[in-house]
Amino acid sequence: MTHVKRYNPELKLGQKKAKKGLLLYFFLIPLFLAVILALIQRNIPAFGLNLLAFALFYATAKLNTWGLANEFTYHQAKLTKAPTKPYKTLSAILMGIATLFTASIAGGESLLSGLFLASISSLGYVLHYGLDPRSDKLENIGDVSAELVLKTLSDAKSKLSGISTHIDSDFKDLELKEKLKLAVKKAEHIIQTIQDDPKDIRVSRKFLLVYLDGLEKVTDSYMAIDEKDIKEETKAKLHQLLDDVELRFDKELTRLKKNNEFDLDVNIDVLQQQIKN
Repeated sequence: MTHVKRYNPELKLGQKKAKKGLLLYFFLIPLFLAVILALIQRNIPAFGLNLLAFALFYATAKLNTWGLANEFTYHQAKLTKAPTKPYKTLSAILMGIATLFTASIAGGESLLSGLFLASISSLGYVLHYGLDPRSDKLENIGDVSAELVLKTLSDAKSKLSGISTHIDSDFKDLELKEKLKLAVKKAEHIIQTIQDDPKDIRVSRKFLLVYLDGLEKVTDSYMAIDEKDIKEETKAKLHQLLDDVELRFDKELTRLKKNNEFDLDVNIDVLQQQIKN
């Protein structure tokens, strides 16, 4: 146990995926074997108890996986609210319940022994995985509130989600589908850029709300009509529109990059001036 390192999401910010918490899934192996053995022996009471113990530990592992995913998203974001669903806290509690049930009910140990083991298991979970983040990361950015940034980004992601749903449905015009996919990809890049540097929301809010809203409405209207009933002239206008959208998104990305380069130049000049003084 001395070689087990505590899980620390702060050390894993470079990773691309959240951890799955595989350690807890290893606990399922002996319980699974116990279920199979009881089934082979036709010991119905033992089969039922072992199966319930397996289900409790599986639920614990699953809650932990969801909690780690929420925690990963929280630590990756510069501005965000604390997770609203305390999956890791619930996992720690359920770990104790599962241990107590397995030891004292399925295993026949005394209630005192079961409570002791349950306390140790829950404490071990907390020490290794920790609990859910509880503080919001909502520092204000200049004259723009973090709440406004989060709401704007949330609305933008919702609109992109609606467009993506249509793209994944029965979209017969493959060229149009590819153009929409490219537009969504570039819009996601813009949103990520703003998340990395939220002050850009002041000049990008119109883009996020107006252009994405318009693109979503156009896509909704297109999907509401049978494709064979759409005139060729209308299709041509739609293709041209998406070409214009792609150019507009490219300009927005270029502008955001220039803003970041300008900020870097300003910070360099400020530091140089401080050094001289």
